[in-house]
Amino acid sequence: MRNPAVTVEAMCEASFSRTEGACHGRDILAVQDTTVTRSNGVGGDYLHAMIAVDAQDGAVLGALDATFCERDTGQRATRHARAFEDKESYRWLAATERAGQIAGAARMTMVADREADIYNLFARRPDHVDLIVRANHNRTLKGGDKMADRIAAMPRLGVTLLTVPAIPGRTARAAKLSIRFGQITIQPPKRMKKAALTPVILNYIDLREETPPEGIKPIHWRLLTTYKIADVSDALDVAERYAKRWKIEDLFRTMKRKGFNIEALRIKNSAPRNRLIVACMIAATIVMQMVAERDGGVRLRPLTDAFDVDDQPLLEALNTDLEGQTDRQKNPHPKGSLAFATWVCARLGGWTGYYGKPGPIVILSGWTEFQSIKHGTHHGTHLAKSLTQKVTQDV
Repeated sequence: MRNPAVTVEAMCEASFSRTEGACHGRDILAVQDTTVTRSNGVGGDYLHAMIAVDAQDGAVLGALDATFCERDTGQRATRHARAFEDKESYRWLAATERAGQIAGAARMTMVADREADIYNLFARRPDHVDLIVRANHNRTLKGGDKMADRIAAMPRLGVTLLTVPAIPGRTARAAKLSIRFGQITIQPPKRMKKAALTPVILNYIDLREETPPEGIKPIHWRLLTTYKIADVSDALDVAERYAKRWKIEDLFRTMKRKGFNIEALRIKNSAPRNRLIVACMIAATIVMQMVAERDGGVRLRPLTDAFDVDDQPLLEALNTDLEGQTDRQKNPHPKGSLAFATWVCARLGGWTGYYGKPGPIVILSGWTEFQSIKHGTHHGTHLAKSLTQKVTQDV
């Protein structure tokens, strides 16, 4: 981590090239967000990440981008005087342009939460990259009225039921949401008129809980998108795509207290700390991929979505040693699949094959053990020695 010849850019390039290959022929959601990696009370260090998610089944295909930034209170006062390229918010457009460089995807859509509600992003996105962004600003529209007033005056075009899952302190419930959708033309912010920017045409989907239970904050999603919305089905499709944004929140949880605990790092120098954080991000996406594949399924992911093709002989040798006598201690997944590798890592992490499904912590532990065996840092066990002999003989 302290080797100056190792760069965050090189680490990203090596990992993201595999992700790019997994995107080939797929409908891809490039989901991006920012998370704090170290807080100093008035600002801190932040990671801006982007991951590839399969729009059809929600599978995480890997990491696509990672950049670091620092925040302090002194920059906010000068934000209007600086060029967009010099602002922290430029990272949203830069990552979107990075998504646009991925060759072979059947469709590419950038998905983000409220922080990405940026006029320059709407105006300067690559033409072949669609956008789904949750609205944050009550923008001025062509005609002079405000977006919130315009949408509120539109007729309800449908309703849908949403199951709100239970969380600590809240029971699960069903929510009835009204659906409004249509087209709007947003005007450039007044401070940007000198830049000769033109209005931008977008579509909106407004999902609102009009009669929430007493004492419950109503659900309200207002999405801005480049997708064409012809009917309620199209509107719900965009909403379902936006809902998959939650995958990046799962990534951040895996990187933090639910997994690698990057917030506890005490490395003062930012260069080695950032290298370690990127390594954790890449590993966390792999853990998420394996958790999603622990049950296998009809549409099996290939091993190469998360492993090198050269890892297969070692995984098969490990599998032979780890399988037991009962059916539940046999790997039920086909060789060469990511589900097969996930079963192996779960067993390495201490899962017995009984008592429920292996969780992310168990799979992370097993994946770490696999890497130790692979790179020869697993010492003092008969398993490592016997596997080395088996793989050598197989090759």
